[in-house]
Amino acid sequence: MVVSHSPALARAAVDLALEMVGETPPPIAIAAGAGDGIIGTDAVKVAEAIDEVASGEGVLVFMDLGSAVLSGTMATEFMTTSDEVRLTDAPFVEGLIAAIVLANAGASLDEVDREARAALGPKRSQLADEGAASTAESTVAPAESAVAASDAVTAEATLVNPDGLHSRPAAAIVQRLASLDAKVTIRDITTGKGPVGANSLIGIMSLGAKQNEVVAYSATGAAAQQAIDTLLEMTRDGFGELAS
Repeated sequence: MVVSHSPALARAAVDLALEMVGETPPPIAIAAGAGDGIIGTDAVKVAEAIDEVASGEGVLVFMDLGSAVLSGTMATEFMTTSDEVRLTDAPFVEGLIAAIVLANAGASLDEVDREARAALGPKRSQLADEGAASTAESTVAPAESAVAASDAVTAEATLVNPDGLHSRPAAAIVQRLASLDAKVTIRDITTGKGPVGANSLIGIMSLGAKQNEVVAYSATGAAAQQAIDTLLEMTRDGFGELAS
């Protein structure tokens, strides 16, 4: 659920996030502006939007500026849903994208909130600030230790798409693997970064893996081989980004 002072800003942020998912995104509602073209937020509208989007699995509320937080807090007194409603301090744009991708893959409220809060990690890492990069690595979804087991299915592949594992390929990986019974990690062999969980858009992006770098995929679980085969196919196809 998105709270913004500006309807145009809210709609643009949601539209950008929806570019990362398929035709059946998770429920999303917007409460933006104070009515009659006035910039601001309205707690009653926020409460109505929370009730609209509530589906029994919890509601995560994103807010753009300080008074939006106040409206979000007040709205919890007006709403009628019995769902857990959580106000997140995640970054408005990056967090919203991360949350929608993971929610679309069927993650829990806790998982979605954690992913959203870590959403600035890749940007910090890419800006090559050593202190910030270490923070990013500590906040991305941790790789499952079980993937390092001796029975893990592993494979290596070279990234061929021009922009490597940026946001769109990362989102595609999360969603393609979501239905498979497998725990998967990705490591950038070329740079030594990782491993990170393949169920985390933020984790994958934090690798900063570029074209011609070699990545290692590792998976355990009943569908481990299928997960690895899927990743290898996606990598060979350049995640759909190769010129025809």
